[in-house]
Amino acid sequence: CRVQQWDSEEPVPRAELLAGVAGKRGLLCLLSDRIDGEVLEAAGPSLKVISTMSVGFDHLALEEIKKRGIRVGYTPDVLTDATAELSVALLLAACRRLPEAVEQVKNGGWTTWKPLWMCGYGLSDSTVGIIGLGRIGQAVARRLKPFGVKKFLYTGSRPKPESAAEFEAEFVPLTRLAEESDFVVVTCALTPATQGMCNKDFFCRMKKTSVFVNTSRGAVVNQEDLYDALAHGQIAAAGLDVTTPEPLPADHALLSLKNCVILPHIGSATYATRSTMAVLAADNLLAGLRGEPMPHELLL
Repeated sequence: CRVQQWDSEEPVPRAELLAGVAGKRGLLCLLSDRIDGEVLEAAGPSLKVISTMSVGFDHLALEEIKKRGIRVGYTPDVLTDATAELSVALLLAACRRLPEAVEQVKNGGWTTWKPLWMCGYGLSDSTVGIIGLGRIGQAVARRLKPFGVKKFLYTGSRPKPESAAEFEAEFVPLTRLAEESDFVVVTCALTPATQGMCNKDFFCRMKKTSVFVNTSRGAVVNQEDLYDALAHGQIAAAGLDVTTPEPLPADHALLSLKNCVILPHIGSATYATRSTMAVLAADNLLAGLRGEPMPHELLL
């Protein structure tokens, strides 16, 4: 293959992408590259394969891609464990107020032992609600179960009895999941049906002691509504690995809250996982160029 590469950690500038894709047969892109009609138009009819180094594909204009008969490769499975680990870490950081506690140590707020100082909420005997019991949702539940979780609830487009059996998880409507869960973990895909799903109505139904965690996509959450819920004590805390936009501006209102832990989209950020993702993305692209079955093809 003749490879034209954007050799930088920073995303390729739009103009460079449009110029670089012209006349190419294959495109290997990242989550940070918006592959829309304009890019496809710039590429022209020669483009046959798009391989994204991500499990998410909301940055791809799938309808336009399908119209042109372009095949798409993606990297599911390989980042499941890393993202599930990060989801649990974020949940624990938010519910046990870890960043806040670290700050107290650094700024002299730690004076003497006090009965209720820095108290948070534990997982033992709790109810955990998972929005999207797919690969990552199941991996999160598997890791949380040994913490002594009493009950798992889940919601999604349909019941998944085979997946839920391991955790004795109950399929419930979104409203009931909000009302009964002590912890809510969002691991669903971003679709028109899930966009803005976690909104004012959702947060108002949650318990004042509950903790909300999102490691899926930022747009699943209405961030203004989340800010209001956290600022007014409607819910106890939140942990976000994904936001809208990304990166979140340093002066964003959510960053002013002590009870909101925000990470820079590092769900899959282990050396081993990123290396495996890169190899799989390359293998998908090469298989597509050869007209062979891809290791992981998104069926449009």
